Amino acid sequence: MKQQLSKILFLIFITRFVISCDTVKRVADNEYLLTKNSVIINDKKDNTEAINNLIYQKPNSKIPLFGTPLRLHLYNTARPNRDSLFEVWLDKKPKRRERFTKRYSKKQVDKLKKSVLAFNNWLRKTGETPVILDEEKAKKSIKRLQDYHINNGWFDVKSTYSISKKDDKRAEIEYQVETGKPFIIDSITETIKSPVIDSIYQNIKKDALILTNQQYRTSNFEQERKRISNKLRNSGVYHFNQDYISMVMDSIGTDKKFNVDIKIQDRAIRTQDSIKHEPFKVYTIKDVNIITDYTFENRGKPFLDSIIYNGYKLYSYNKIQYRPEALTDAIFINPGSIFKDIDRTRTYRHLNELRTFKYPNIEYIENPDNTLTDTIRLTPLKKFSLGFSADVSQSNIQSVGFSLNPSLLIRNIFRGAETFEISAIGSIGASKDKNNPDDPFFDINEYGIDFKLTIPRLFSPFNTENIVPKYMSPSTQISLATTSQTNIGLDKQTFSGTFNYNWYPNKRVSNRLDLFNIQYVRNLNTNNYFGIYQNSYRALNQIAKDVNYIDSDGDLEKTNLTNSFINDALNNSFATGVNSTQLRTINNINERRERLTEDNLILSSSFNFINDERTNLFDEDFSIFRFKLELAGNLLASSSKLLGLKKNNDDRYELLNVAYSQFVKTEFDYTKHWDLGNKNILALRSFLGIAIPYGNSNSIPFSKSFFAGGPNDNRAWSAYSLGPGSSETTNEFNEANLKFSLSIEQRFNILGDLNGAIFVDSGNIWNVLDNVEDENATFTNFDSLKDIAIGSGVGLRYDFSFFVFRFDIGFKTYDPFYREQNRWFNDYNFSNAVYNIGINYPF
Repeated sequence: MKQQLSKILFLIFITRFVISCDTVKRVADNEYLLTKNSVIINDKKDNTEAINNLIYQKPNSKIPLFGTPLRLHLYNTARPNRDSLFEVWLDKKPKRRERFTKRYSKKQVDKLKKSVLAFNNWLRKTGETPVILDEEKAKKSIKRLQDYHINNGWFDVKSTYSISKKDDKRAEIEYQVETGKPFIIDSITETIKSPVIDSIYQNIKKDALILTNQQYRTSNFEQERKRISNKLRNSGVYHFNQDYISMVMDSIGTDKKFNVDIKIQDRAIRTQDSIKHEPFKVYTIKDVNIITDYTFENRGKPFLDSIIYNGYKLYSYNKIQYRPEALTDAIFINPGSIFKDIDRTRTYRHLNELRTFKYPNIEYIENPDNTLTDTIRLTPLKKFSLGFSADVSQSNIQSVGFSLNPSLLIRNIFRGAETFEISAIGSIGASKDKNNPDDPFFDINEYGIDFKLTIPRLFSPFNTENIVPKYMSPSTQISLATTSQTNIGLDKQTFSGTFNYNWYPNKRVSNRLDLFNIQYVRNLNTNNYFGIYQNSYRALNQIAKDVNYIDSDGDLEKTNLTNSFINDALNNSFATGVNSTQLRTINNINERRERLTEDNLILSSSFNFINDERTNLFDEDFSIFRFKLELAGNLLASSSKLLGLKKNNDDRYELLNVAYSQFVKTEFDYTKHWDLGNKNILALRSFLGIAIPYGNSNSIPFSKSFFAGGPNDNRAWSAYSLGPGSSETTNEFNEANLKFSLSIEQRFNILGDLNGAIFVDSGNIWNVLDNVEDENATFTNFDSLKDIAIGSGVGLRYDFSFFVFRFDIGFKTYDPFYREQNRWFNDYNFSNAVYNIGINYPF
């Protein structure tokens, strides 16, 4: 073992030595490769991203954790002047060119040359040229460091740099910065000429971003100018902008303090030959004109229809096709109110959300009496829109499948800017394992239809404006859907319906309230259960052979005989010779079969809250918090006796011959990203979910349960294969009603659009407060946390701009299934690894 270790260490040393020599391969004798930058601020090293971004010239990029400049090595691998080198190689030996030309033809030789050049060019393009020390860029970096500290209040900053050149053509730069004491704001005064501006400013200055005894920062002054301008623009001052604001600073002396005078000038009015100044005035909205069917061709034509509604004036070149309140509810510019810039922004957004008009045109016209006339021009989209898509697919249950998805969108269906969507699905497929050899080739089929109505307000008999104001973009969605499947699993008929409200208090927060959500699932082919869940069947079949229920060379018939064996074993285990362990396995399989084959009726209400801190699609320093609470079956439970519902043999109330589900379910999901710079991201995700059955249920429907494992969960286990707890199950799909997970991943750039990742995933699922009695599968107390599974691994991601292709390898690091043994690193090898392919990042 010691000899092997010494050989490995020697190999690593030789490899690093060769690589280190190769890094200066393309560095000229009078040049130096920049290998390190150091920034020392007040005698302390500073590695923060804010400081590193100020340096003009940085060393070649390295792979995190390994410290290898891979892209530099790729560049050095490429040959300069590869074109002429190839020609030299062809002519190096006598008759080589002639021999190649006769054997492959001149055209093929030229193709060979092009392929060699193409690979060489790829190496140069993908690689990274050596960063050669440039002292002029070091001087620019010093200037940047000085400007940065001056902009943050250190006006007496001093900075220098020193270069350390090595004999091996490498060099390092150290930047030294001495900041001195920061300058502090001593007092703030205002010089405001317009009385109206002064009055408004006095009311808004309590929220100022520059304060006395605060260290000077240029960004604070810029943001304060923007804040004052926005407040004034939203207080009726129509002609105001930031250029009227200036901030004059006066140094008091040598004690590093200064005074700030905020100056706001009068309005400048440019005439033909001069500029005059007048005090600003507050403008009000006199009229709001809404043209409901504007087109370029209609301009200048007389209106044929008009309506005055709540002070708004609606005009149309034809008959008005909208109820007035449907449009005025989407407009925040109100007649008689003062001018507010934000009202125009909200009006643009809300009108676009109607999905009924093209991008609107909003124009203000100034009147002589300090009022504004607002004209909103709306161009309707087509009332009907048709959509159609087709798909060809293949899966583990079908050799080939075809599907069609037609859709129809109807706008303004009830003259209130509502949208009504009808979409359908129809598919056929050929199964790989036919249940009946006499079935036709296309023996799989699925069809369904979905209706969805979107109303751009809260559809309610009550006035909800005070609870959810219209600036939150409230909407109501009502949907009904039904599907039918044949030769897919147990064959199902499903029906679902929802009635929900959506609103957005701000750009980051979204809310959804499902008042009613009904789901009905009817299984049509329950006799096919053991044909689908083969692991359960094989376990039963083996027990039947072990107890001589069938011959050792025979098999249980998957319907009647299998059911008979289960009934005989559970009702009279001694007659069949089944021991306690076998009986427990049979009982677990039977309970799972009954739960997965029963029809489901779920009538629930739920609330979803999302706070997404992302500022844009490219933001990599953010957090997302999601919360969901769902209550099911309470309405039916409270009205069971009133409706005259009867109980079945399991003492559960039934509606339409189906025992309805009753449970409470809640989920917490938190994601956080830290941008470490240079495409290096640290990402974390945590999840906690629990669903508790009660009343009319003693278990959770399969569709509402939790599972663990898979490419977006614990990647060391395949989907549905982890848990519950430390139990050893034979189920194809493991699920439970309690889940905890925590994942952390570091993402880094390798080269170009290829990125890498190192990750650790942890978590598991358990049963709690339901009808499962297996101690290894249930969460009893905090000691159950020892069954949290841990996986770790590495991955590659290739960014195609419009999506990210992801490949991950997960290794079982801590496996709770080893109950009586050491659980660490038992299957930590490639033969037991799980290979995951996914689209986009897991979190």
